[in-house]
This record gives sequence, structure tokens and C-alpha cells, in this order.
Amino acid sequence: MQYDLVIIGGGPAAVAAGVYAARKKLKTVIVATEIGGQSVVSEDIQNWIGTPHISGLDLVKNFKAHLDAYKGDIIEIHEGQTVIKLEKKAARSFVTTTDKGKSFESRAVLIASGANRRRLPAKGADIFEHKGLTYCASCDGPLFTDMDVVVIGGGNAGFETAAQLLAYTKSVTLLHRGDSFKADPITVEKVLADPKMTAITNANTLEVLGDKFVTGLKYEAQGKEKELPVSGVFVEIGMVPSTDFAADIVELDDYKRIIVDPKNQQTKTPGIWSAGDCTDELYHQNNIAAGDAVKALEDIYVHLKTK
Repeated sequence: MQYDLVIIGGGPAAVAAGVYAARKKLKTVIVATEIGGQSVVSEDIQNWIGTPHISGLDLVKNFKAHLDAYKGDIIEIHEGQTVIKLEKKAARSFVTTTDKGKSFESRAVLIASGANRRRLPAKGADIFEHKGLTYCASCDGPLFTDMDVVVIGGGNAGFETAAQLLAYTKSVTLLHRGDSFKADPITVEKVLADPKMTAITNANTLEVLGDKFVTGLKYEAQGKEKELPVSGVFVEIGMVPSTDFAADIVELDDYKRIIVDPKNQQTKTPGIWSAGDCTDELYHQNNIAAGDAVKALEDIYVHLKTK
């Protein structure tokens, strides 16, 4: 059987695409490890438009309910499977293969496979995740109002996170393991000008400290071990896009993100679109991922119905 569309992924981009595909009556299969995306683990999401507060688990329930409301016999959902290969079969045909041995042929493909945040390789980091240590300032930042926090990472993401946190935290300390920051100089200058901001270079994070929740951080700088009393640890040390399965069929940038045309989310391979954190989109947020997926679906529909 040949589908109109295969959607790879289960986050907000994939779900938004699935809803729009159903409404446009495109015979579609969604292949996902799980429905939800990175925000599944967030206790309190405050920036999902139209919903002042929602937990990650409740957001997932809403995603599934929205798909169920429209899928009918148009959308198939294959959850619990990971795509391991995407290849071109003919001029207008692609084959998507999963780790469960399933293969799906389609006329078009939307890659919304997302990315995983690079985890902090320090003692206690796994223990205190969601107990004061977080990988999403936009999701969890306001929970640390009037508290002392630390940001780990000296790139643009680290400084942008620090700038966001300065709006409501008591103080922000940024630790960067290099001797010079990777962020844009103008961003560094602006953030460091805030009197509540401190930045430390050549700092290697050793251990996240705490009891039930984070109480501090141990790091090494200038050859000495030091402790920093904080209530929150925000990790911004990079993302790892989930794109290995597509490396031979779409063009990737130096960070293995899929290169897309921002006007319509098309990749440089005709018939394949991409949206969300797996792309070279400048900013990565749930709302942006969903919007980009809708943009892609509009373009996919035109492509399938006019060619």
C-alpha cells in the first residue's frame, strides 16, 4: 500500500501535522517512538499557547485526544517504533523502515523526529533531573522565581537562557568550560551587564548537590574545587538531532540538523519536508515546531494535489 504521507516523529510538530493531514484527507501514517516529544517530562509548561499551565503528561493526553478526534480511517499511528532508514524508491515514492521490521511506502515524507538534549556528564545530574535540574528554561524557568540558579553552557543557548532567567530569578551564574564564550559578543555583553549576572570560564562541572532537591553545584576552576549554592541548574550544552536515518537522503548542516527552506519547510530533496528540533530552524520551541509543521502540511497538500 502506498500512503500519501509518512510523518516521522511524535512531538508537537508531528501531532500538528497529523491533525492537519487528517483534516485534508491525506492517507497518512505516523511513526513514533512515543507521542509527546521532549516536554513529556516537564512538570509545568507555561508557554503552550492557549493553555496557561499544563503538565507534560497532560499535554501528551491532549495530543493523543486531538489525533483521535480526527484520525478516523485516514491516519494510522504506529507508536513504539523507531525509524532506522529512509530511502527513495522511485521518482515519487519513499520507503520508511522501522526497528520493528515495518516498512511504509509514501508519496511524501515529513521528518519531525526532533532532537535530544545533550545530557550533563556530572555526578548527580541524573538523580536531580526534574528536581531542580532542567534542560528547558522556557518550560521550567518561572518555577525558580527569586532563587539563585546556575546555567551551564557558554553558547548562544546558554546566554539566552541566562537572559530569560534574569527576569525573575534572584541571581544567575553561568559556567563555561572553555576560556572564551561561544555566544555572539553583543549577546554576551548585554547579559553580563546585568548586576545579577556572573559568568565563570574554564569551569568544569563535577557534581550536582542536594537532598530531595538541588541545593548546590560542585565545579572545578583554576585547578580548585568550588561549591556554588543554587536551587536550580539549567543545562544548555547542545542538542543531538535525531537524523541519522536520513543522512543519506537529505542535506544536513555541520550539526546534523536537516536544512530546510523556511518559507515552506522543504528539504533539498523533492518530496521530503521537515519541521521541529531536527531542522536548522534558528529557534526551537513547541509552538514553533507546531507552526512549522502546519506550514509544511499546507505545502505538502499542494504538492500532492497539483503534481
